[in-house]
Amino acid sequence: MSIKLALLKSGEQVISDVKELVSEDKIRGYLFTKPQKVQVNRSLLLTEDESVGDGSDYEVTLSPWIILTEDKDILVSPDWIVTVVEPLKSIVEMYQERLNG
Repeated sequence: MSIKLALLKSGEQVISDVKELVSEDKIRGYLFTKPQKVQVNRSLLLTEDESVGDGSDYEVTLSPWIILTEDKDILVSPDWIVTVVEPLKSIVEMYQERLNG
């Protein structure tokens, strides 16, 4: 399993088992298996102490990327991918826990 975090043109961040579909040495698409949308919310703390709430506190939630389908494998066009990166270990663990119940 190759769990990656993809940034899409739409601005969405999607974590998934990602496979490149290659033909004639060119990427023709990406296959996302069990993709989850990553939503990041910054925790805001209102306080007089400026050292608290410095932007280091984030709440991360996962939800099905395309909610109205039972498909587990979704083909994504390469022109919709901005970049694919290694996610933080904590996000990978969250994703695996989500899939395994």
